[in-house]
Amino acid sequence: MNEALKGKKGLVVGVANDQSIAWGCAKAFHEAGAELAVTYLNEKAEPYVRPLAEQVNAPIIVPLDVTDDEQMEALFEIIGNTWGKLDFLLHAIAFAPKEDLQGRVADCSRQGFLTAMDISCYSFIRLAHLAEPLMKDGGCLLTTTYYGGEKVVEHYGIMGPVKSVLEGTVKYLAAELGVKKIRVNALSPGPIATRAASGIAHFDELLELAKKKSPAHELICTDCVGAYARFLVSDEARLVTGSIAYVDAGFNIMAG
Repeated sequence: MNEALKGKKGLVVGVANDQSIAWGCAKAFHEAGAELAVTYLNEKAEPYVRPLAEQVNAPIIVPLDVTDDEQMEALFEIIGNTWGKLDFLLHAIAFAPKEDLQGRVADCSRQGFLTAMDISCYSFIRLAHLAEPLMKDGGCLLTTTYYGGEKVVEHYGIMGPVKSVLEGTVKYLAAELGVKKIRVNALSPGPIATRAASGIAHFDELLELAKKKSPAHELICTDCVGAYARFLVSDEARLVTGSIAYVDAGFNIMAG
């Protein structure tokens, strides 16, 4: 059994169901010995998330709407009171209103853009701010991005610019927090059929392209992402920071 995370405390934000990338990561963290705090969006999501959190014996299972400052602060107060520290966190959430996500970037509404940026990007900054005091001995902040933030991917729409900003945020946070031995990285998985991805128009075409174009000619799974996430939050990756780690069967190396 891999016990690379034994004794570590981690926060997982973004589990929606058993198909979530965050769930694949939570399983990997748990199997490596970490103790986890798991959040769910609201009462509607709780019946899907709580049983999963209980599977990994999470002692902290609480609601978190990242647009609610009070909920955000309450979460970290609970973590502080329960553990007194935090070793790592995973931010695996993204959202844009459907009409803005499926339309042209040129047609995106102001509110749609601000909502997408707030939930998909600013929330990571806010989590970093609140986690910093609890990472007294260093730690790792991990988020999830996609190749559409680096190159134009058809149908990815406004999430492309949003993920681009998120990747820039990773680098700046890594530079600022390195002095405290807090590492900041992003996982960049290939397309996975999650609930969040279902809102992207023609998503089945993205899956087919990924399989056809990648050197491995395979689609990745949430367990693949979890294995990489487990490494990045472990002490084995103590000098890995500011990176965008591709888990995409090599798709990103291929020319269009």
